[in-house]
Amino acid sequence: MQIIEVGESRKLQKEFLEFPSRLYKGNKYWIRPLDNDIEKIFDRTKNPLFDGGDCIRWLALDNSGKIIARVAAFVNPNTANQNEQPTGGMGFFECIDNQEVAFAMFDKCKAWLQERGMEAMDGPVNFGERDNWWGLHVDPHDAEPTWGMFYHQKYYRAFFENYGFQDYFQQYTFLLPIPEVEARKVVRPALFEIANRIYNTPGYEFKHVSKKELPKFAEDFRIIYNKAWAKNMSAGEMTPERAAAIMQTMKPILEEELMWFGYHNGEPIAFFIMIPELNQIIKHINGKLNLIGKIKWLYHTLMKTNKKARGVIFGVIPEYQGRGIESAIALSFSRACWVPNYQYETLELNWIADFNPKMLKVTQMLGAKKYKTYITYRYLFDRNKEFKRCPPI
Repeated sequence: MQIIEVGESRKLQKEFLEFPSRLYKGNKYWIRPLDNDIEKIFDRTKNPLFDGGDCIRWLALDNSGKIIARVAAFVNPNTANQNEQPTGGMGFFECIDNQEVAFAMFDKCKAWLQERGMEAMDGPVNFGERDNWWGLHVDPHDAEPTWGMFYHQKYYRAFFENYGFQDYFQQYTFLLPIPEVEARKVVRPALFEIANRIYNTPGYEFKHVSKKELPKFAEDFRIIYNKAWAKNMSAGEMTPERAAAIMQTMKPILEEELMWFGYHNGEPIAFFIMIPELNQIIKHINGKLNLIGKIKWLYHTLMKTNKKARGVIFGVIPEYQGRGIESAIALSFSRACWVPNYQYETLELNWIADFNPKMLKVTQMLGAKKYKTYITYRYLFDRNKEFKRCPPI
């Protein structure tokens, strides 16, 4: 076996993208991500984390030269030193069913991170924000992944745990019906009472985004994110530039009635960000957004074949948590979706971690059904050091 760095080789970069297609051939649940979505993470001109951070990719080849595994390792400058020990990351791991090969890839990541002063590694994670490509998919395996999340082979879990990775936190996605008749069957009546109390209290306002005012909503998003998330699980502060870039990136797929913001006396206090579940279109184009891919995308968009939306992120700033704002902003969406012939029938809430009991409680009140489970692992290089799971928030 030989392990080689991908580096700037266009050929090897292509192999990094193509290998999973062969690995998952015949699996009807696996959806190939868009090549551009993966490559931009490793593009120094497009990923701002290269400014102060670093990343590397490898491929493993058998004795005949056939690709048998891939992996990436990275140091995120925003989060590396916000733990008890300097912690790097590894991710984008794919491997044949061979533990020796998997361990060799993990060893490669460990050695590279140690050379850069890291004392632990989390994985599989992303060289970017936590809303995408985060955690090992462990259950169920008869479910398609959402856009920006991986589907993983069943045998990967044994690889990670046998190597010595430990469960740092678990993540769950949840399903909710969108049509009013089905939704009212699962949402607790108390939630409507709480939401109506907030709606009738002077000073509160809930509205969806407007494409004409994206810079304003980008700044509101940044303010809420930094107060609600930045201090939790070492997420790092979001800059105005990053917030603006996120909104611009989402603009082509943004549907105004899927993104909601809450305000009190004009100040932003909460958001509920949803988007169309793009994998319901992406699965038809095999990762290639070329001319044929764009035609297929346009067809499925115009024909409204996608019946699923995805909840990306939900946040309420600390001083307003527990007041019912969670209920109010979640049910604000009903103003737009409880209409005849509404396109989307199902909402899959993006992952919520087990360290966030408040949000898990909100999903229970909404009547959301737990759907998928992911695990974010941590591996301490000092095997004698006490392991601690991610603390609750």
